[in-house]
Amino acid sequence: MPADPGSFALLAALVLVAAILYSSVGHAGASAYLAAMALFGVRPAAMKPAALVMNIVVASAGTARWWSAGLVPWELLWPLCAGSVPAAFAGGAVVLPVEVYRRVLAVILLGAALRLWFPARAGQLRPAPGPGVLVALGAGLGFLAGLTGIGGGIFLSPILILAGWQDPKRTAGASSTFILANSVAGLLGHLTGARDVPPGTGLLAAVALVGGLYGSWLGARRLPPLALRRLLAAVLLIAGGRLARGG
Repeated sequence: MPADPGSFALLAALVLVAAILYSSVGHAGASAYLAAMALFGVRPAAMKPAALVMNIVVASAGTARWWSAGLVPWELLWPLCAGSVPAAFAGGAVVLPVEVYRRVLAVILLGAALRLWFPARAGQLRPAPGPGVLVALGAGLGFLAGLTGIGGGIFLSPILILAGWQDPKRTAGASSTFILANSVAGLLGHLTGARDVPPGTGLLAAVALVGGLYGSWLGARRLPPLALRRLLAAVLLIAGGRLARGG
């Protein structure tokens, strides 16, 4: 983490803003935390565990908010998490060069953002597939989440909305809980390799928690579904653009 107090304070401010924005749509902000830490020259080996810790505290606050509002679709989440948690643990233990993967992911995120912002038609809610399909989907998303240090909500949200399996608010509730489960598993997988969490992470996590509490309250209680959809599209555009630039 930055040794200079001024740089650390600026990093903390970026974390706060990211936590508010991302948690308002059920995300935890890992992609923004990773980008902010890279901007301040944090070691790559330290970025992944720090982002996962911040994800855990923000997603914990978000899950509590969405759950209290009755917006967590547990019947959909159980099979998804059954597949994603062990896969996120495995992905968290892996360190791979991911440049090509990041470019492909950028295209996917940008395409999903455009479809969310300019939907072809309103679409109706449709039944989700059976548990087997959801377990397999969760496993794929969980491994990517653990591998990259991102909790997986940014992958899950567009799938749930574009497939018509959930409305925007319940999608946010599902994503927050999914992120929490995967981030815990990914961090545990990371720690199995005798890797540690960098100093200063606790302070940044506390700042992220404040932002997460406010953002999740804003999303669960104040923002209408269309605003959530547009906010989610903006989040995906930001993340996709960052990945496309290699940042």
